[in-house]
Amino acid sequence: MAHFLRLLPSVPVPDLTGIVDILVVAFLVYEALMVVRGTRAGPILIGILIMVSLYAVALWAGLEALRSLLSFIVPYIGLAIIVLFQSEIRRALARLGRKRWLGAGFRAPESVNEILLTVERLAAQNIGALIVLERDIGLRTFIESGVRLEASLSRDLLLSIFAPGLPLHDGAVIVQKDRIAAAACFLPLTTNPALSRAYGTRHRAAIGITEETDCLSVVVSEETGRISVASFGELTPTPTVADVASLINLHFGVQRPAPSPIDEFAADIPLAQAAPSTDGARPEKRPAEKVNLP
Repeated sequence: MAHFLRLLPSVPVPDLTGIVDILVVAFLVYEALMVVRGTRAGPILIGILIMVSLYAVALWAGLEALRSLLSFIVPYIGLAIIVLFQSEIRRALARLGRKRWLGAGFRAPESVNEILLTVERLAAQNIGALIVLERDIGLRTFIESGVRLEASLSRDLLLSIFAPGLPLHDGAVIVQKDRIAAAACFLPLTTNPALSRAYGTRHRAAIGITEETDCLSVVVSEETGRISVASFGELTPTPTVADVASLINLHFGVQRPAPSPIDEFAADIPLAQAAPSTDGARPEKRPAEKVNLP
């Protein structure tokens, strides 16, 4: 214990530059761990670290045979990391670039209500659908894989696209701002081994595109009619359309969505009027009921 206390004065005290250096390194290590967490890259990374550790032990213990064997492998580890982790490296760079460093904003499409009405109708009819909302990172590569539309976003057009039996039914619809950029787009599938096998190709594509970009995916299950929202590689089931709207607003940083005209003046819309009498009697006049908004 006394020997340990004598070593304490020799430990250098970090200055401001050293503290910043430590924080930057810790941040980079954290981002690297977040990228490989829950993916097949984790075991590969552990295997590479074991090989490097064995090489260090062989140098320290003087194990010449082991050192000679590993000396042919260790120099190529850097190239192997680039080849094996190319998707993870691309995802890490996208994760680093999509952070709002300078406060650069983004906004949700103004026609979110059209999307909500569409997924509500499709879920009621058990029609599968996948809608991707672009945020900061462009989706041009995936748009070029489908059929370009460049059409105004509307519920009728979305319902027509996802109608069963039509050529554009399969694949994803990509929305840029308030326009449908393309339909029947091919998206990368997630390779997360922790994902349940109950999810099909549509759900895996919804998660996969959010792993590589900062977009948001709204997916409707064709088997159960359930609606789910995927963002940042995580899939969240949404029991109601209101939950979908909340996740969209949260993803795009919208504090409070603007009310639609029907919501703003709903108190002036009568719900029911007195029905005419069938026996010739004069119907009783009652005032029209109004909606009481909370």
